[in-house]
Amino acid sequence: MNTLVALCAVGAEKVLGNEIKFLGYKLVSNAPGRVIFTGDDDALFRANLCLRTADRVYLLMARYKAQDFDQLFDGVYSVEWQDFLKKDSRVVVDKVRSYKSVLNSEHSIQGMVQKAIYKKLGDKWHIQTLPETGDKCDVRVYIDENEALILLDLSGVPLYKRGYRSDGGVAPLRETTAAVLLQLMLWRRKIPLHDPFCGSGTLPIEATLYALNIAPGLGRRFAIENLPFFSKESADRIRKEEAAKIRTDVEVNITGTDIDRGAVERARQNAEHAGVMAGRALKSIGIDSHVWRPDFQVADFKEIEAPFESGMIICNPPYGERLGDEEQAALLYKEMGSLFTDFKGWQIGVITAHKEFQENIGRYATSLKSLKAGNLDTTFYMYDGTEKEKKFKTKKARVEY
Repeated sequence: MNTLVALCAVGAEKVLGNEIKFLGYKLVSNAPGRVIFTGDDDALFRANLCLRTADRVYLLMARYKAQDFDQLFDGVYSVEWQDFLKKDSRVVVDKVRSYKSVLNSEHSIQGMVQKAIYKKLGDKWHIQTLPETGDKCDVRVYIDENEALILLDLSGVPLYKRGYRSDGGVAPLRETTAAVLLQLMLWRRKIPLHDPFCGSGTLPIEATLYALNIAPGLGRRFAIENLPFFSKESADRIRKEEAAKIRTDVEVNITGTDIDRGAVERARQNAEHAGVMAGRALKSIGIDSHVWRPDFQVADFKEIEAPFESGMIICNPPYGERLGDEEQAALLYKEMGSLFTDFKGWQIGVITAHKEFQENIGRYATSLKSLKAGNLDTTFYMYDGTEKEKKFKTKKARVEY
């Protein structure tokens, strides 16, 4: 049994934990921005291929008390690194995080961990200097209250880079964040979904992948594929198993609009790439079926109306880098109040970093969720679509952390 650590946006730990349990793996614990779980050997690859809300997946190499550098060195040295790295691997301790610990110099911790890894490899392979001419292997270190976690990266390029987005435009929403929003709103494929600020199409595309059971990593590779314990035979089997789960027989209503014609063209292109990715996966198991694409149109959100009596809006409206300044953002959010009348009866979810969003839109949300989206501290405002909740209230909404 392997112990793995999946990273996610701070605030999304519960959503990620539910995903991990759905895959059949056992949760161990969580901390802000990460979830620890156990799984079989297949989990090393399947977690990277299938998790929609994880930013990275690591293999936990060691977990122990480290109150001085001797303890830190000995704990890292005790790992049988020769079983997990190649002789020409270039080991990089890419990040160190220390919290309430005696050891708090990130640079010194980084140097000691790397020294211990190379010392162990040199002793095992009886060589003085490792060539470091091969693939880069990232190691991450967390030291929380004097407990060290030594992690080996299995993902490589962050998992939010699915491979279908050729151009995200300005300040795009991360794919993993979009997947989190869909889960927070409890969206299901039978519910019509619309994004009136679709940008490069991330939210509708992620909804489509989810609705059609398309594993988000089918179109890319992972760092584990460069490690000596990687089994290509197992990975090929897992890819085919996940390809067989793709649904091409379901009806969905997923749409996106944007006032920017260039953004809509990018969204269509990205959706096409995602569809091609899924189509190739199906062909690998002998199925030649068309994969449905979401529909994108050029339109101002003030000029559109609900096509169904009920449904869901989830959006990431322009703000900051995409819009310019807070005054423009405040004006936009005031105008967004029209969504509550044009999409009467619909649930609405809006993610933004703008602190006065509720005051500007004139409605307090049914519930809120704080999320760390990239480097931004954002809030996801959720409205349940009932007449009672649409009325402007002076009391604050329930905040979830």
